[in-house]
Amino acid sequence: MTEMTFQEAVVAAIVEEMERDPTVFNLGQDIGPIYNGAMHSARGLSDRFGADRIIDTPISETAMTGAGIGAAICGMRPIVQIMFAEFLGLTITPLACEAAAMWYKSDGQISVPMVIRVLCGAGPHRGHAEDYIGLVAGVPGLKVVMPSCPGDAKGLMTAAIRDNNPIVFFEHMGIYHGPRQEVPAAGEAIALGKADIKRHGRDVTIVASGMMVQRSLRAAEKLAGEDVSAEVIDPRTLVPLDLDTVLASVRKTRRLVVVSESWRTGDPLSDMTARVAEELAGEGPLRIARAALQNTPRPFALSLARASMPDLQDIINAVRKVKDDTK
Repeated sequence: MTEMTFQEAVVAAIVEEMERDPTVFNLGQDIGPIYNGAMHSARGLSDRFGADRIIDTPISETAMTGAGIGAAICGMRPIVQIMFAEFLGLTITPLACEAAAMWYKSDGQISVPMVIRVLCGAGPHRGHAEDYIGLVAGVPGLKVVMPSCPGDAKGLMTAAIRDNNPIVFFEHMGIYHGPRQEVPAAGEAIALGKADIKRHGRDVTIVASGMMVQRSLRAAEKLAGEDVSAEVIDPRTLVPLDLDTVLASVRKTRRLVVVSESWRTGDPLSDMTARVAEELAGEGPLRIARAALQNTPRPFALSLARASMPDLQDIINAVRKVKDDTK
């Protein structure tokens, strides 16, 4: 199998799907021949496919999204590069009122097969860390994907492009140029709505998304030295959420720790904790803890940005809290 970085894996999936399906095309900011993917997220695509399929747009996220919706309704499969998730608010009217609702409003006659790509998360550079996942996850009709590693990124992007629904695809900048890992073979998709158990355990269930998956795996490794066996689950697709996999794990451990880089309020993983409680609380004792982003605007300074996020010790403390049987 080929090894790639997260960024290389996403672009590879797009290349494969564009070569396979002539209806797939890209539009967005700084992706055309002048820049040729200056922000890495579309590197090399313009040289390979030309201006007819890699279309540079004016800086108007609303216009990009609207153009993508129109093209999708007419039979194309656009990939819209919004650049950063902090600009999702500028897309919400066409995305929510048109793209997400079109299948419902047309009684299933019109679909909108479109992928919105956004960079998010605290990475090596300042700014643009907001994800606003709660904003789009709360819109019926939108699918929300957030891979945590190169292999998942490639397989999920392949599935997203082929899907007949509008999808917001989050790419975390903190893992964008990280270590290379094995990725699926050409054309191999990973099913949307299926979680992955990254580490099996018996004592506590940790559900984490994005970069927090890697942090949770490191925490689980340290906790193993305390004879605490942690199971780490990556939902991969936040909407639709694979609740069955989470429930099966928490039924076994009776302890759940949720780790997210999104704000606590409105985070889809926060909603997941309520659903777990609804399903399992009546079956016996159930302990839940959360480690999430503080409810403040994302700081600009790198030191403050990192301080606002759950760190390794926060995750370990949350596990110890639910594991403490004396309370």
